Amino acid sequence: MASTPAYTVPPARDSWFAPLSLDLIVKVFKTTFFHPFVAWIIPLCFRAQNMHYDAPPMLVSIVWASCITLLWIAGVINNRLAFGLPREVDLSEEVIVITGGASGLGLLIAEVYGMRGATVAVLDVEEMENGEARGVTYYKCDVSDKKQVEKVAGEIERDLGTPTVLINNAAIVHGKPLLDLSIDEIESSLKTNLLAHFYTIKTFLPAFTRSEIGGTIVTISSVIGIVGAAQLTDYAASKAGVIALHKSLTAELKETHPEIKTVLVTPGQLSTPLFYGVQTPNAFLAPVVEPVDVAKEVIKAIDEGHSTVIGSPLYARWIDWYNVLPVGFQQVVRRLAGVDSGMKTFLGRKGARKEKKGGMIQGF
Repeated sequence: MASTPAYTVPPARDSWFAPLSLDLIVKVFKTTFFHPFVAWIIPLCFRAQNMHYDAPPMLVSIVWASCITLLWIAGVINNRLAFGLPREVDLSEEVIVITGGASGLGLLIAEVYGMRGATVAVLDVEEMENGEARGVTYYKCDVSDKKQVEKVAGEIERDLGTPTVLINNAAIVHGKPLLDLSIDEIESSLKTNLLAHFYTIKTFLPAFTRSEIGGTIVTISSVIGIVGAAQLTDYAASKAGVIALHKSLTAELKETHPEIKTVLVTPGQLSTPLFYGVQTPNAFLAPVVEPVDVAKEVIKAIDEGHSTVIGSPLYARWIDWYNVLPVGFQQVVRRLAGVDSGMKTFLGRKGARKEKKGGMIQGF
């Protein structure tokens, strides 16, 4: 048994309300009172009881159902105007490239698509955690090295076919104050978290433009790229750059190649080894996100051929409004959220491995 580190895994939830979060409440309401189908059931039930249309409960329920339906239609129109028509997706013809797919979120997406019959290529410097996976081909590649990316791209084209989906998921976190970061560590963060996106897009995008079925580029960023955080200067800067890259690339492709779709993912703290040890001060407003929840949203967007922006948990979808707040109030919000103190207990992948070997944790 290894010696006990400064941070240990929090104890199991011991209260019935511990799993309760704002996201769970909103999800329940979205599938009940705020869903058009459910909203129209209420006036239908009233009518089944022979209630007249001019009765107050009937009028209120009809107005409510009409408003919910109009909002739903407005949302569909908004997405169509923003992202255009979806592309047709046939998994039997899709070749999906995932960077950083040897563990965490990337591995989960790779395994799901592999089991569903798609052809998947995983690029990572680490070996796959689960060894071989059905339908998944592993390529050892440091995506921060453009020559390695070019070499592996040729191998994928030869072995699997022309890629149609690119998921830029690879990332590293040092979790140190700026004064403690070496120049080499800063450069490695920017190369892996930002420049690698340019390398892979420049390498694979030309094939997308030649394909009749188009393609999808998924960019995994973070809310930290919008708000920043202490001990994450290099990571925040790279993720902010990734968001800007996505927005500019989306604008370019919309004009020249509308058949190529783009997806931006800005999750909060993920329950993966990358951020192992980071404490979430408010589990109700900002719960830790399970990779399976983000994977579902990413897979849905790819399957349906949509361009979209995915934020999880709920606050991540509205995080842009943070910068609209008065500067003084922003500081109050930061203190209440604890965004600048969460990294004090950071262990990361290395810490997770040590605790796993010492019998402290399971499931990685």
